[in-house]
Formats: sequence, structure tokens, C-alpha cells
Amino acid sequence: MSRRTWLISWIGAADHGAAEGKRVGELGPVALALASQRSAFDRIVLLTNYDVERSRYYIAWLERTTGCVVPDLFPIDLASPIDYASVYARVSDKLKQLRLPQDAVDLTFHLSPGTPAMAAIWIILAKTRFPAQLIQTSKEKGLESVDFFFDLANEFLPEFLQRGSERIDRLSRSAPKLAPEFSQIVHRSRVMQEQIMLAHKMAAFEVPVLILGDSGTGKELFAEAIHRASARRARPFIAVNCGAISTEMMNSELFGHVKGAFTGAATTRAGHFREAEGGILFLDEVGDLPLDAQVRLLRVLQQQEVTPLGASLPLKVDVRIIAATHRDLAADVGAGRFREDLFHRLAVGILRLPALREREGDLNLLIDYLLAKINADGAGRPEAQIKELAPEARERLHVHDWPGNVRELYHTLLRAAIWSDSATIDRDDVIRSLVQLRPPGGGVLERPLGSGFVLQDVLDEVSRHYFQRALTQSGRRKKRASSVLGFSSYQTFGNWAERLGIDVDAEE
Repeated sequence: MSRRTWLISWIGAADHGAAEGKRVGELGPVALALASQRSAFDRIVLLTNYDVERSRYYIAWLERTTGCVVPDLFPIDLASPIDYASVYARVSDKLKQLRLPQDAVDLTFHLSPGTPAMAAIWIILAKTRFPAQLIQTSKEKGLESVDFFFDLANEFLPEFLQRGSERIDRLSRSAPKLAPEFSQIVHRSRVMQEQIMLAHKMAAFEVPVLILGDSGTGKELFAEAIHRASARRARPFIAVNCGAISTEMMNSELFGHVKGAFTGAATTRAGHFREAEGGILFLDEVGDLPLDAQVRLLRVLQQQEVTPLGASLPLKVDVRIIAATHRDLAADVGAGRFREDLFHRLAVGILRLPALREREGDLNLLIDYLLAKINADGAGRPEAQIKELAPEARERLHVHDWPGNVRELYHTLLRAAIWSDSATIDRDDVIRSLVQLRPPGGGVLERPLGSGFVLQDVLDEVSRHYFQRALTQSGRRKKRASSVLGFSSYQTFGNWAERLGIDVDAEE
């Protein structure tokens, strides 16, 4: 049997750009490889996570440009082009569907198109389950073979298997396993991993959950993930922003009303609780509920029943509550703005989502993920352009404090992508896109001087703020917190903390 050669590659943004005339004078990685080795491949298999019609247009252009026939186009549904697990699983499945590996087929994987995650998966697969040659292309050097002088399967696997079974068991027990329902929460920081693990545990129990966190930290994303991981996943998930409902309509929106219950009630309304029957009702900004609605909500939690406005008899409901707020509910309870008994009913399970500035290592990951999403959302539009981020622009994003968290990051990148005149978002584009909000009272640098102003008190306030951030970011490890604050030793860090009255009893 004669041997055959197959080329397998993603279609990347640069490939689409070349076909659509957005990269004048460029062929793109796939066309450059085929133009260099026109007759080298018996079969060409292209994978795409873009719109299928757009990719078919690209293939028609590719065939006209190179003279090669490309019969195989396979759409691949990815959670994200930078989600390694999703890319690995989907590509492995597709290669197995193609009945690979085969003794009579010599595989070549093209590394250049797609994201770094896609390239990394090709390397892993080529060195393990699907032995293959690796190539890459560039404008400067054209087509190149890529080689690695090691074999993952034969060199590293035996070493791993030689480790003691006790150590392997321990690692297996301690390694966090991210449930697929939470895969849309992009992170690598320890503080987010801890909250995801807690949320995964809470999903299994039929208890209310209270999610605390600043605006833009992903509270609804967590609520949706808990729903997907719970036994109620096949039932409704209803999200309600309590802060967006007028006080007059709050009871009707949540608990429903009967026809004629009030002026304008021309029909009967079920209300969100009954609409979520059997599923989960997500009450976002629950701290904005007026006191009379809090009383009704407490009764639902205690009795599992609602009484629509104008009705005389209650109706049984089976709804699980997930509530969220950016407010300090404990302070609201103390001030009488939020019922203490309701707080304790809601806060059976508590999640505390960290601010973006506290998520060490997550910013770069989120920048890449969100920019890829913005590019994907704009794909196929005549006015759209695939955007890349210049290194100095990324550096500018890193020095911003992100008071609006992930939501602010997304809209900043979106503005920069729209306003940028070229395919590269530069530092000035980012600066123009940042929204600088002045804190109430002018901020720490603009406090009025005069009677009552004590400079040392202001300095201590700033120090306490950064100490608490460092402790949160480091998981309360003194050595690490000391390092991120720039202290030469954690003993000095401890002396400062003692003077400031901060408890740092933690792991060193």
C-alpha cells in the first residue's frame, strides 16, 4: 500500500484576512505552505472555529490561489480558542473520526494558524497520540520544518510512572479538578480557583447561595455555572436585576399579580418566582430590594410559597435562590436597610469574588480571551478588522487599577479595537479607551488641608489598603505578601503590619 501525506491545520485570522483583502500582498500561513509545497500533500484537512460560510469563502480563494483542492473543512465548536482543554478534546475527537493514526498516512500539523493554545496542542498531539511532522510559516522565512529533540511519550512518561504510588495518589487527591460547567470562568489565580471549588460544592446542595463582589467581577457567570452543575440544570434559570425594577413594580415582577389587582393590571402575571418553577432564580443586586419586598422574599424562603398581589391564597413554588450584591450587606443590616433574618436565610452558602486587581496572573489571560472574543464577534463584518495588542499597550493595561473589573476590561478593549485605525492596538489607543472615574471626595491625593488633616493617618490608611490587597492576593502567605509589597524580608513586613494593627497570622 502506497503511503499518503496529509496536511492538517486550523484556519487562522491571518488566513481569513488574506482572502478578504485585509492583508494586502500576503498569502496567510496556509496558502504560503501550500504555495511552497504545492504537490506535497495528498489530502488537506482544515479545521475552523469561525463562521462556516466565511471559511468556505476562504477555501474557494485558497483553491484559486494555490491550485490545490481542499475537500475537507471541519467546523470545530470551541469553548474558547485559548481554552487548552477544549482545543485538545475537540481536535483529538476529530482526528479519531478521521481514523487516525494510520500506518499508511504521514501526518503534518501546521503550527502557525490559530492561537498559541492551538499550536501547543498540535505539538502535544504530534509527540504523543498522533505522531506527525510539524511545520510553520512566516513572511520572513517562508515554510520551515519544526523539530523537538525529545519524545514526550517515551522520555517523560516512564519517568512519571516510576514515581512512588503514594506520591501519585496524593497529587491526584490534592489537584483541583475544574468541572466543565465552570470552564467559562477564565482564570488561573488561586483566589478564583478557591471560589470555583466552593461554588462547585454548593451546586450539589439545595441551599440558597449569596455571591458577594464588586460590580463586574462575574457574579452572574458564577450563578449560571452553579445552575449548570446542579440537579436543576434542565429547569429554568431566571436572572433578575433587582436594582433595575421600580419600587412600585417590585412585588408584581417577583411574586406576580392577578387581573385587576391594581390600576393597569389588565391581565394576570405569574411573576419571576413561578416562571422559575423547578429551577433557579438569580436575584442580582438583592441589596436594592425595598423592605416590603424583603418581607415577601423571606416568606418564600421559609414557606416555599408566594401570594400574588390581589390574590387571597398562596401558591406553592419550588425554586432555589442565588442572590448577589456589590453592597456591604452586613453594614446594611446594621443600618436597618436590610433585614437580618433575610440575610441569614440567603447566606447559607457564601462566595466572595475577588476584584480583578487581586487575581494574580489572570489579567493577561483575560486580555487574550476577551480580545479573541471581540475579534470573533466582529468576524465577517466588512468594517471589522482583526486586532492585535502591542506590547506597550498591554503594559499600559497592567498599570490600571480596574475598578470596574472584568466588565471594564472588556469594554476598554472593545473601545480600543473600534477606535484603533490599524490592525494593532497601540498604547495611545488604550489610554484613550480607559475611563478614569474620580473617586467620591476627590480621592486620597486631593483631600482638603486644614483642621483635622493628619498626614500620618492618610499614609497609614493607604498602607492598610495595600497590605490587605497583598494578603488577599497572596492567599495570606506572609513571604509572598511581603514580596509583592517590595519588603526586603517578611520580618519587616510583620513589623509594619503590627504598627498598622493588621492581623497577619498566616502561613509564612
